[in-house]
Amino acid sequence: MKILANDGISPEGIAKLESAGFTVVTDKVEQSDLVEAINAENYVGLLVRSATTVRKEIIDNCPGLKFIGRGGVGMDNIDVDYARSKGITVENTPAASSQSVAELVMGALFNIARSTYDSYKEMPKNGSDEFKALKKKYAKGVELRGKTLLIVGFGRIGQSLASYALGAGMNVIPVDTSSREVSIPLNIQGVGNVNSKIHTVTDLNSVLDKADFISMHVPKQSDGSAVIAKDEFSKMKDGVRIVNAARGGVINENDLLEALNSGKVASIALDVYDNEPTPRKDLLVHSSIACTPHIGAATVEAQARIGEELADKIIATLK
Repeated sequence: MKILANDGISPEGIAKLESAGFTVVTDKVEQSDLVEAINAENYVGLLVRSATTVRKEIIDNCPGLKFIGRGGVGMDNIDVDYARSKGITVENTPAASSQSVAELVMGALFNIARSTYDSYKEMPKNGSDEFKALKKKYAKGVELRGKTLLIVGFGRIGQSLASYALGAGMNVIPVDTSSREVSIPLNIQGVGNVNSKIHTVTDLNSVLDKADFISMHVPKQSDGSAVIAKDEFSKMKDGVRIVNAARGGVINENDLLEALNSGKVASIALDVYDNEPTPRKDLLVHSSIACTPHIGAATVEAQARIGEELADKIIATLK
């Protein structure tokens, strides 16, 4: 049986699939050519990340397709319910990338707290001539310890982030769809696990004014609406700092720019954008925005886990 990993798969995933008798092809097929390629090559499985979309057209016109796998968490690029209604198994890898995304976000929190992202750009250009001016410019950072972090969406990634944030001395308020107590393990080398219990809240608007930092960990909304827009920004503290490593569209980009330019938002780190892979340039060049190119799960370790988890699910489904 043949599997098309259209957005790639780790060597570990390939090895596991091949040892189970599958043929894995990683040659990229253009979106417009997918139906023809899947049928011509008799692929029974299609593996994607965020670059390839799997909509009704592919599902209806590829009768031999039995498995669709999403490397990562969000499945908004797949018509999941429709595929399942046609008997196709659809799986993602929710646990594999949690650690890597949480680490990227934690690094971004330190980054935007001290504006190091902008300093890194300014020093090579102007450090020799304007050292004292730059020192003064970047002397308005804040510490993370004692600050309140609002985590919007408290699944695996949100909980992994909470562990790091609690370890850094932050107060954590998790927002989720249900109210519950969650035990967060703090793994301290040489000591072991220390568990911290925190309660989720369900009303985002009721806690926006309590946050010094906000991190987004929710999927793109089914109706296309933003979770954070003008009304939500108006409820935040002046000078709040934000990270979005979840999905483009979760934050309204026009309203974000207005909030940044007014000083309502001091800075934001973005790993995701509305128009990937061509994000708007006024975001990329803004001095209060730290930008990365959707690399939250792009670590060697996460990619290995994603590949192996997808392989296990394919084998369990098709063997």
